[in-house]
Amino acid sequence: MYKNKAKILGLSVLTSTVLLSGCGLFSTETEKKIDPPKTVTVVDSKAQDKTAKNNNTKNTVRTELYLIDKNGYVVPQTINLPQTKSIAKQALQYLVANGPVTNMLPNGFRAVLPEDTQVSVDVNKDNGVATVNFSKEFKNYQPEDEQKILQSITWTITQFKEIKSVKLKMNGHELTQMPVKGTPISENLSRADGINLDMTDVVDITNTKPITVYFIGGEEGSYYFVPVTRRISNNEKDNVAAAVNELIKGPSVKSNLVSAFMPDAKLLNTPVNEQGKVTLNFNKNIYGSFTKDVVSQQLLDELVLSVTEQNGINKVSVEVDGKAELKNDQGKKLTEPVSRPEKVNTGSF
Repeated sequence: MYKNKAKILGLSVLTSTVLLSGCGLFSTETEKKIDPPKTVTVVDSKAQDKTAKNNNTKNTVRTELYLIDKNGYVVPQTINLPQTKSIAKQALQYLVANGPVTNMLPNGFRAVLPEDTQVSVDVNKDNGVATVNFSKEFKNYQPEDEQKILQSITWTITQFKEIKSVKLKMNGHELTQMPVKGTPISENLSRADGINLDMTDVVDITNTKPITVYFIGGEEGSYYFVPVTRRISNNEKDNVAAAVNELIKGPSVKSNLVSAFMPDAKLLNTPVNEQGKVTLNFNKNIYGSFTKDVVSQQLLDELVLSVTEQNGINKVSVEVDGKAELKNDQGKKLTEPVSRPEKVNTGSF
């Protein structure tokens, strides 16, 4: 069974897909069962290409849009957008309420930018800074959405490799603070600023640093991964181990999120990083309700997304008691390290 403090019994299992080597794509398809499914679908790139053509997506590009779900989380949803030369600008245009994204929105999700907002983007290829200029309509948002808007803009536009950080303007004037509640804006916004901030138990923020991990949100039939940024001690030297420990700790009891990790799962050794491939050795409690040598695919998905948020980590290899002879819950042997997917939360809506 999944772990979620007081909400564990309400979880049906997310059956997401991932490649076992190279780039994979996560899915929001689910099985309507209380216990983890015995099978999940493993997709290869050729099958994905064929499916894309069958769905008339030949002239589209998969793009992550950071939208707001019904619980107020900023969540990536991968949507096929028309091919264009200005992909960064287009992505932001699809964040505008009542704009072109309207008929593409997953159930329970909404766009983040005010209606009729116009946007332009200028990318400095030398330093990776994207300057985003909004029209005056940008200020027509609800105060409670201010932080979410900043996070959505930043995470949506920095999905593109050439963009590392963001500057904001409105009507050509640089913004040093947001126009409604006055949230300060750093000179260059980046993913280091975090997303869906969880400040639980943080007493002294100056002695902490951010770390982003992924939990599971949504409901039966439409589960998805939600990035959450927490603060950990500056004394923590191993960010990979810290990310794993946050997954085991699980989401806040006040949240609507869940985790595939059991609370008694534990790393037995310090993570070993070899040229971007990190090896994690767990105790047997990582099996959860599964039999020996079987690891939940949902746990793997959560783990890979979280660990590969760390700089320089591209693949994850999982061991139990020092042995790597494992299978996922479909019976697929994990003979290769698991790679981060190209896009997150893909599927049909």
